[in-house]
Amino acid sequence: MITILETAPLNTVQDKGRSGYRNLGVGTSGVMDPLAFQVGNVLLDNDPSAACIEVQTFPFVIRFDDITSFAVTGIDAPIALNGRPILPWSVETAAPGDVLHVDMPTVGARGYLCVAGGIDVPVVLGSRSTQLRGSFGGHEGRFLAVGDQIATGPQGAPLSGYGAVPPTVALGLAKDETVTLRAIPATDYLLFTESARQRFWETAWRITPQSNRVGYRLSGTPLTLIKPVELRSYGIVSGIIQVPPAGEPIVQLAEANTAGGYPRIATVIEADLWCLGQARIGRSIRFVECDHQAGVAATGAAAAYLENLRSMADYYRKSTLRRNGGASPRPDRPA
Repeated sequence: MITILETAPLNTVQDKGRSGYRNLGVGTSGVMDPLAFQVGNVLLDNDPSAACIEVQTFPFVIRFDDITSFAVTGIDAPIALNGRPILPWSVETAAPGDVLHVDMPTVGARGYLCVAGGIDVPVVLGSRSTQLRGSFGGHEGRFLAVGDQIATGPQGAPLSGYGAVPPTVALGLAKDETVTLRAIPATDYLLFTESARQRFWETAWRITPQSNRVGYRLSGTPLTLIKPVELRSYGIVSGIIQVPPAGEPIVQLAEANTAGGYPRIATVIEADLWCLGQARIGRSIRFVECDHQAGVAATGAAAAYLENLRSMADYYRKSTLRRNGGASPRPDRPA
């Protein structure tokens, strides 16, 4: 069990998302940075779908009411356990009564508090993710609030002393002010004028304050169609870039509607969605054209990174086993 001591709106329980219900008008939800989410669960030997707390407003302060192994991934930020600084992307174990304080990040926009055993809230339509617009899932279908008590899953032997190299470092991403995202021209790409298509790739689009988990609204010189069009509604997934009549793109994200009808100019590849999820309001993003084959191949780098991390974490957990005389780090996992 953990107790929320300090929080602002927008912090929610999330997991990998709610799939299989878009035909019924139920969006996916889930984490904005799926890679940081996976890293946390790998470090703690959790099930890949184990829920976490997505923190996007700070400071965020909780009290651990039981012995709990945890990791904060996704951000580089001042983090302290009972006033003792700890590293992000690393595994620590808190004792009952310990207080964790996560302050404003210096790198990244969203942190992920992952705990051994996962956040234990009811499964609704196959997921523990909070669906804010429907007010279901997560913790009572809402943002977390001061005083909330959140259950955690089964805990095993305490874990600590190891962590992950952040993906930005491990995958060799440039630390530019402008976030570069690979995108594939979409169905309606050729409905835009040639100058608009060229401008789409050349513009450094700014993420506006009107952005949220539904989508990022971008600011720049408007994109124009060859002629006005009316499209039938189509299914929407994260990464689709729509262009409404005003001409400024919207990138659909975790809380995207299930259907829409604005022209689609491109789609951010799945391998880069985590970078988009960590882009802060006010930052600029630039799209780089790629094809479907390159987009699929791009998933390999993150998969290799996670596999290497899994091997490293297994090694350290086995070392913990030996130090603890053979006690399993997790009661529901074999030694």
